[in-house]
Amino acid sequence: MKQDNNKAAANGIGFTGSLTVAFIVLKLTHVIEWSWLWVLSPIWIPIAFVLAGLFIALIVLIIKEALK
Repeated sequence: MKQDNNKAAANGIGFTGSLTVAFIVLKLTHVIEWSWLWVLSPIWIPIAFVLAGLFIALIVLIIKEALK
């Protein structure tokens, strides 16, 4: 029997995907009255953290180059 060493990396939609789906269902069933900005926040908040980290890394790199 031949074993396949290739394993799938993805195991589903993950926590943020599940949370987004839950918020959308709650919004559409009028359980919550949040704006769509906050309903979709599980999608954009991690992106904002990554962008903030990249921005901070860029600033640190610029400062290091300026001090040389």
